[in-house]
Amino acid sequence: MDDSDAIERASQAKKGSPFLNTEQAAFYLGLCPRKMQSMRSEGSGPRFRRHSRYVRYHIDDLDSWSRETAKSENGDA
Repeated sequence: MDDSDAIERASQAKKGSPFLNTEQAAFYLGLCPRKMQSMRSEGSGPRFRRHSRYVRYHIDDLDSWSRETAKSENGDA
């Protein structure tokens, strides 16, 4: 993913509330919603919250998870 794509995706996702639904969070991270659901059930994905019956991801948690994932994949952890 190039920087301009990441910036555009971040700008689209950040419009409005800092809380994103599964589809928006997946779009922000460049993943499919089904992968987000799978990671959530396995406990391996980004931190999420339940607002009533709705699953929400805070954009800061997505950024943090992404950085940590990149570090562990590069062996920097």
